[in-house]
Amino acid sequence: MKKIFLLFQYLQYKLKAKNLHGTHSAFVYEFYQKVIQGDREFYDFAPIDHLRRKLLHSDETIEVNDYGAGAKRNVKRRVKDIAARSAIPAKEGRMLFRLVNFIQPSIMLEIGTSLGISTLYQARACPDAHMVTMEGSPKTAEIATDNFRLLHANHIKQVTGNFDETLPDVLKNISSLDYVFFDGNHRKEPTISYFRQCLSLASDKAVFVFDDIRWSAEMYEAWQEIIREPSATVTIDLFSCGLVFFRKGQVKQHFTLKF
Repeated sequence: MKKIFLLFQYLQYKLKAKNLHGTHSAFVYEFYQKVIQGDREFYDFAPIDHLRRKLLHSDETIEVNDYGAGAKRNVKRRVKDIAARSAIPAKEGRMLFRLVNFIQPSIMLEIGTSLGISTLYQARACPDAHMVTMEGSPKTAEIATDNFRLLHANHIKQVTGNFDETLPDVLKNISSLDYVFFDGNHRKEPTISYFRQCLSLASDKAVFVFDDIRWSAEMYEAWQEIIREPSATVTIDLFSCGLVFFRKGQVKQHFTLKF
């Protein structure tokens, strides 16, 4: 059933997706050119690629706390399997790097660290930013912390625990949010809840990134509800992820772009 849903969604996306010349917005045109189409090889990519290869060959087995089904489950998983199935693909990770480099946020939040690959793409793009990353599983978070230390990403603050419990406390200590990456729970209600909690702190230049918007039918429903939010003035569908901008004074527009 999930494969049929994904196939249908992909065909729909291919029919709707436009390239640079189909974009009638100065801001989105520049964004597409510099972030989505960008092909610059930043020096930060090589150490992250090396780390990914190392994780893909790790035979270490850890206990993972999975809250994704609404109740905590402890499962044993090999690190290389987590890296293969859960780590962000290099193409998307590099796009996130260019995105962060483009907007230069002061305060960044990631909900869903996993092994820290996505975290490093984002954090190394703006080393002067204050970045908080959240992970539900302690053992997974330990490996991510080691990876941050290995790549000298010392400005990352790690928070571990169930997001339903930890997110309110994290947000209490943040004055505003310039960037949020949502990748910690692929169910509709939690995704909408985390979005609403972060929304009140979104700055004028903020961008919220939602990963795996077509993970399931209910995740896609969450994305559809998010893009209807009145304060979300520019929204972009890249198939694998969705971007939300809160640019005051801009006419509300939604774009489906080739990536």
